[in-house]
Amino acid sequence: MRLLSLRLIISLIVGITLVSSGFSYYEVLGEKRTLRSDLERRAALLGESLAGNVERSWNAGDKERSDRDLQRLVQRFGNREHLMGVVIYDQQGALVATTPELAKTLTVSPLVVTQAIAQNHEQSAFLKLGKVPVHILALPIRRKDEVLGGLAVVYDVSYIRAQSLLVWRQSFFRVVVQVFFIVLITLLIVRWSITGPIARAALWMRALRTGKISFQEVPDLAMFRPLAREVATMAESLSHARSAAETEARLRDAAESLWTADRLSVQLRTRLGDSHLFVVSNREPYMHWRDGKTLDVVVPPSGLVTALEPVLNACDGTWIAHGNGNADAETVDAYDRLRVPPDDPRYSLRRVWLTKEEEQGYYYGFANEGLWPLCHIAHTRPLFRASDWQHYQDVNRKFMAAVLEEIKNVAKPVVLVQDYHFALLPRLIKEKRPDARVAIFWHIPWPNPEAFGICPWQRQLVDGLLGADLIGFHIQSHCNNFLQTVDRVVESRVDWEHFSVQRQDHRTLVRPFPISVAFHDDQPAENNNHGLHYLERTALMRSLGVEATFMGIGVDRIDYTKGILERFLAIERFLEKYPSYQGKFTFVQIGAPSRTHIKRYHDLVAEVEAEADRINWRFQGGKWKPIVLLVRNHSHREIEPYYRAADLCLVTSLHDGMNLVAKEFLASRVDESGVLILSQFTGAARELRDALLVNPYDIDQTAEAIRAALEMEPEDKQLRVRRMRKEIKEHNIYRWAGKLITELCELRLDAPEEVHEKSRASVSVA
Repeated sequence: MRLLSLRLIISLIVGITLVSSGFSYYEVLGEKRTLRSDLERRAALLGESLAGNVERSWNAGDKERSDRDLQRLVQRFGNREHLMGVVIYDQQGALVATTPELAKTLTVSPLVVTQAIAQNHEQSAFLKLGKVPVHILALPIRRKDEVLGGLAVVYDVSYIRAQSLLVWRQSFFRVVVQVFFIVLITLLIVRWSITGPIARAALWMRALRTGKISFQEVPDLAMFRPLAREVATMAESLSHARSAAETEARLRDAAESLWTADRLSVQLRTRLGDSHLFVVSNREPYMHWRDGKTLDVVVPPSGLVTALEPVLNACDGTWIAHGNGNADAETVDAYDRLRVPPDDPRYSLRRVWLTKEEEQGYYYGFANEGLWPLCHIAHTRPLFRASDWQHYQDVNRKFMAAVLEEIKNVAKPVVLVQDYHFALLPRLIKEKRPDARVAIFWHIPWPNPEAFGICPWQRQLVDGLLGADLIGFHIQSHCNNFLQTVDRVVESRVDWEHFSVQRQDHRTLVRPFPISVAFHDDQPAENNNHGLHYLERTALMRSLGVEATFMGIGVDRIDYTKGILERFLAIERFLEKYPSYQGKFTFVQIGAPSRTHIKRYHDLVAEVEAEADRINWRFQGGKWKPIVLLVRNHSHREIEPYYRAADLCLVTSLHDGMNLVAKEFLASRVDESGVLILSQFTGAARELRDALLVNPYDIDQTAEAIRAALEMEPEDKQLRVRRMRKEIKEHNIYRWAGKLITELCELRLDAPEEVHEKSRASVSVA
């Protein structure tokens, strides 16, 4: 730091001196030009006055008298400021009259006077008389058109040089003072604004390195704004690395095999080797939205994004998705790619562009008005239109083209396709790249063959899925339903012993991979204090303008499969049967509007709001009301306090592949309190056996579960939550991703010729 300060001081001194000297030079030149101009003006005035008098006094007929008059004249004008004297010459350049000071130096007509006489025109020049710098103004003496001689007005200009030296001296002292104060102020600024923050940042990083503080405690780095984000990111990475190392050491000590982000990263690098992972989904992990001049980065509220981002972060893969933000096209490169996350880029996002017609037909039409209700069997009629099916095929081909472009130069790529939007994509990819390992994870339920048979294009969908090497569902029953559907719909050989399908020359494995959430069990011990959660609940209720003793929470997209209306009816029935809870129990429903372009979803929002208003009107009083409905998108950070503060969480899906809300609620309960009321029609019900399982259609049963949750003994709550949290901790999102991709990478990809040989061999044996 001292060397830096010394270099800074020397640089400032040299720089300021050079700049000030340059300005001083131009200032001296300006001063000199001004003084010379002023001198020439005064000389011209004096010369014109003298010339007139000389012309009147010049008497060619009486030379002696004329010389006396001219001598008296020049002596009378010889006492002006800086004027050395006046000299008069005749036409031949002979001296006629002069002041005493010039009698010895200008006995002969100087060149400037000779030129003035010869040219009959005023002349001037700066020159030296001996060692004295002078200015000579020469004017011709005329009588009518005859030139009689010349007049020389001589000024001493040494004062101009003296004045210039004075300016130089003043500039020098000014430069010295400026350098002193600028260096002093700069050193103070450096000390207060740069050296100080650097020292604080160094102390902070030292404390971080030694584990004395967390990365959230960032010092004031405002002066280093371009670096502050990178420093904070580096600190967070360091903190996560330390936490991961401690967790890994603790697990080794306890002989546990918990999956962490770091373990997933190592596993993926080991399994993928030289290959790369490519994830395909409809929804992108980051959207760019422009509001006026402001460009915002939005993270969609999606369980899919939450589940898959750790996978991409772990292996620097590529995520291929529909670019849906109004400023998405502004942020990509020439190949429609960008690096994400914005704060700490760790993988690539490739955006695919769809027209409004394609989005309407493929996404809102076939996927969400057709396949979604078909697979959920939630008593909403599926709508199948030929135009929607055409758009669905076109978009699947468009994504195929994007995938093929991304994997063009990759040997043995690994492609993980997501969900019901891309049922045709596995077959399309495998036909072009047989060496690619392709898996698809179906995030929603797969219905029984009779229900799926409603779809007019069931054969094409099943055939497209069977192009994958591995198909994943949440639970085994969905795998069973799919294999039964395959057995009825397409010509194939279903191997029930190994849960695989042989169709033509390709073998597809079908496996359950229950998806989960990231489980962070590293909260400070003080957060386990139940009293703090009570205070948090009070603060939340106050912010909502409600007074209540007990609080329930529900978090859902507003979708007819989530059983929100049935949930509200159960709350109404609970308050009817147990009026003592009126004025004490409030249920907060966080509902994110979803797919409102579809009439059924648009109408559902109005139905949910109307039902909440009806129940509130019936029961509310004072500052209490039974249902608080928050219809907007909430971030995970906004939802977390509600999870921690609630006495119970209601998950009443009418049919759900998994439902991560149940697991998010339990993962947030570090106090090991709260009760989960869970629909038996969710995939999560297979894992979370200690939840209060209900049939959401049975309103009285759900009402009784609410009462049981509120009156359950604290020890029973703790035991249940502890067991379920242990289940989620051991089967977290990292384990899901690790198991799925590991199984995909371990598959043997048979060449078509080998498959044909096996088929012929089996026929001959038979």
